[in-house]
Amino acid sequence: MSTGRVLELRDVTVRRGQRNILGPINLAISAGERWVVLGPNGAGKSTLLQILSTRLFPTGGKVFLLDEEMGKVDVWELRTRIGICGALVSEEIPYEEKVRDVVLTAAYAILGRWNEAYDLWDESRAVALLTTFGVRNLADREYGTLSEGERKRVQISRALMADPELLLLDEPAAGLDLGGREDLLKRFSVFAADPHAPASILVTHHIEEIPAGTTHALILKDGLAAVSGPIREVITSEHMSNIFELPMEVSHDGSRFFARAL
Repeated sequence: MSTGRVLELRDVTVRRGQRNILGPINLAISAGERWVVLGPNGAGKSTLLQILSTRLFPTGGKVFLLDEEMGKVDVWELRTRIGICGALVSEEIPYEEKVRDVVLTAAYAILGRWNEAYDLWDESRAVALLTTFGVRNLADREYGTLSEGERKRVQISRALMADPELLLLDEPAAGLDLGGREDLLKRFSVFAADPHAPASILVTHHIEEIPAGTTHALILKDGLAAVSGPIREVITSEHMSNIFELPMEVSHDGSRFFARAL
């Protein structure tokens, strides 16, 4: 792969029985890009995310992640370089774990603190990330006592703990009220504006949940890439109407997108 390429999918397919639930799909993402993946229910978004997080091997095609080819590298080494926020991780976080430890353990790509040692840099980074996402005051609370919005902020902090080269976000604003959603998106946009921030892929059902600064979009339908490219060329009234089979009007204010049915 060329220098600066974070991931590349070449004719990737996932087959269940006699049916392809994803692909064949081709996709390439470079360093510094911020992608959003959209599509109707059953379009293949979750399957794609499982592949990118190394939790699922495709039936066919090749997957290149961070200059490594899946199937020819130890996935545990890759996982320390990929930050994940979403159901792939959240369901496995022990409810009795302290919030600070939920973030710290990401340094070893594990869940649940045991006897591993962390230095002052690790401790400082965990606190700094919790501060960035507005939950520093929760560091000594048990994870299971947090609200849904607070958990999402802790999950993003955890995803960034190991200074990943790729960040995967699975519906980070789902289940939040309007205030919580807007605050979270604002904080993430500020973080993503840092030129040293990792490339990111955010999966969502709603274009209103696309944070400012997102550069590219991929829309899936029936397991295939219906359209992809620079975000303003993809998130349009025509494309959204065709994908969701409902007349829609899409607007944007320069940084955020909105849609309504006609």
